[in-house]
Amino acid sequence: MIKKFLIVLGGFVVVVLMLGAIKVAQFSEMSKIDHSVPPVAVSTIGAEAVNWQPTLKSIGTLAPVEGVMISADADGTVMRIGAESGSAVKAGDMLVELDTSVETAQLHSAEARANLSRINLDRARELWDRNATAKSEYDAVEAAAKQAVADVAALKAQIAKKQVRAPFDGRVGIRLVNVGQFVGRGQALLPLQKLDPIYVNFNVPQRQLPAIALGQAVSVSIDAFPKPFAGRITAINSEVDSATRNISVQATLANPDEVLRAGMFARVEVQLPAAEELVVVPATAIAYASYGNSVFVVENMKDKEGKEYLGVRQQFVKLGATRGDQIAVTGGLKPGEQVVSAGVFKLRNGAHVRVNNTVQPTNNPAPRPANT
Repeated sequence: MIKKFLIVLGGFVVVVLMLGAIKVAQFSEMSKIDHSVPPVAVSTIGAEAVNWQPTLKSIGTLAPVEGVMISADADGTVMRIGAESGSAVKAGDMLVELDTSVETAQLHSAEARANLSRINLDRARELWDRNATAKSEYDAVEAAAKQAVADVAALKAQIAKKQVRAPFDGRVGIRLVNVGQFVGRGQALLPLQKLDPIYVNFNVPQRQLPAIALGQAVSVSIDAFPKPFAGRITAINSEVDSATRNISVQATLANPDEVLRAGMFARVEVQLPAAEELVVVPATAIAYASYGNSVFVVENMKDKEGKEYLGVRQQFVKLGATRGDQIAVTGGLKPGEQVVSAGVFKLRNGAHVRVNNTVQPTNNPAPRPANT
């Protein structure tokens, strides 16, 4: 009985020892496998030192060099419209003519009286020269002649008020009246604007006043057109708005084709005189976070065992202005340092990376997307 027990116990021990030996062999093989995190594939680019012309950005509105709403200067019925909507006119061209039939008839009567007064004056002058009339009678005839001439001039002025003419060269807008319509004095008839050149009005903070001057170049971007328009500052207001502490500035743009229209929304960039050297990287290289923005600098590093590998160092930076796909770094990065341009969101400080620059994100300060 004891012998059988010892045989069973011995067999059990042998089985346990065999299983233990197998497990030890398995653990030994597993220990030889490299369990380190595989390198992360990233794209890199060198931080570039460039000279950016500093600009002052503002929002503006286009305004005509000369622009008015033509209004009626007298009551009357519209008899003729001399310029249709959208047409170009010259100074002095007839725009709208009101009914002048009554004034014309009165003018003929006044001209007849003026002719008679002139004849009477000539006769009175002959009599006065021969001392055949009193001085008072001659003065009365002379005054009547002058009054008749004044009556003619007054009626001609009244007729002229009913013939609305263009005060300057320009382009007519959409007319607001029709032939046969009665209009009152002061009623709007049609807009007239001179569009070449054209103004852009914008405001800048008072602290920027020393940086702007007459003749400075400006670049004006309009949403309706892909290319910006060039102009120059032609006027700076003489006072600062006490409510906003901004000062009004006016620039003039050439507009020979009249593609720009008054009232358009504009983005204005004033080119400041002093250029500055900045370190720029693609915007995709920035890791944005609430505790600070950073970039990942690629460099050779050592692990705990002293082996060298290609890794990344998280570097916190200060950001400046942006232009297109690029962003300026004002602190924390040196020119020439290699930074990760794609794959930033997968990294951590000290991570092992593998560089693959086959595909790079866009890095253009003035991008021109194909679909625009």
